[in-house]
Amino acid sequence: MLLKRLLVLIFSSFFVSTISAQDISFEEYNPTSTLVVPGKIIKRAKYPFIDVHGHQYRMATQDLSPVIAAMDTLNLALMVNLSGRSGENLKQSVKNIADHYPNRFVVFANIDFNGAGGKGWIDKTVSQLKDDVKNGARGLKVYKSLGMYNKDVDGNRLAIDDERLDLIWKTCGDLGIPVLIHAADPKSFWDDFDSDNERWLELKTHPRRKRGADNPAPWEQIIGEQHNMFKKHPKTTFINAHMGWYANNLGRLGELLDEMPNMNVGIGAIIAELGRQPRFAKAFFIKYQDRILFGKDSWKPEEFPTYFRVLESDDEYFPYHKKYHAFWPMYGLDLPDEVLKKVYYKNALRIVPGLDKTLFPN
Repeated sequence: MLLKRLLVLIFSSFFVSTISAQDISFEEYNPTSTLVVPGKIIKRAKYPFIDVHGHQYRMATQDLSPVIAAMDTLNLALMVNLSGRSGENLKQSVKNIADHYPNRFVVFANIDFNGAGGKGWIDKTVSQLKDDVKNGARGLKVYKSLGMYNKDVDGNRLAIDDERLDLIWKTCGDLGIPVLIHAADPKSFWDDFDSDNERWLELKTHPRRKRGADNPAPWEQIIGEQHNMFKKHPKTTFINAHMGWYANNLGRLGELLDEMPNMNVGIGAIIAELGRQPRFAKAFFIKYQDRILFGKDSWKPEEFPTYFRVLESDDEYFPYHKKYHAFWPMYGLDLPDEVLKKVYYKNALRIVPGLDKTLFPN
């Protein structure tokens, strides 16, 4: 009798564990690869680099020493803090940098576009931008709220290419500062949420990212407005964040770069797209080596090694750091040293004024 009960218990435990394993969801399924291939994690960039898409939201008051310590382990020589804000907050950020780490950070100014078209709005906004640059801002960062959430004086969606904003872009050109702009989000966020949507897992786990086809406008319209703005202001230098959401279509991105010589691109948050097309992406980087800048976006030091490995190595089939962004493996582009130097720091040194060039090799 005892033996019978023991056998029943063993069988029941096995049956329950088997059913439990078979019942896991796709969100939970994340197997460890059994493939054994050469390669290793790259924890430190081959060359000192500039992160043109950094965010430190409390730079005006924060202790920067922990950030510097992490930057040093990565070989991150200089961070562009895009969250510089404006007015007194920007001045305090610049002072905090100057007092402690004067050559390791710079800030970009920000603009609140709400209320555009109101009486005196453009003159006040441009005057503040000029003051911010005088007070140390090295560029202007435009968030995706422009074109998506910002409203004009009448409560209507403010288009990126609205003529009432033209003086801002012209002023940036006159001042010799770049505009780093994030427009819209990946097109899949606007597409049907079904089994054909490549971002299904991300939208399932982050449902607030899903948009209706016209919410707040079609993706193609918002991106088209951005391109119209670039073309209207050929004397202003633009850095299109996230490769303009065309990292999954480098052929089209190349056409856009050819059409708009004043447009450059940053690679923040799209390294997973590059890591699944290593040969085509490498050819793209070589052809447009003077137009691509390193950027990470979120400040998570543990995620930088994926960027280094994709850009520097010829490794095969290694994992990305967020399954919901990329459920496919990465492959290294093995970029030539001169191309790597341009992406890591030379292009940023040319485009962003006033950076400390002594931090970098020739």
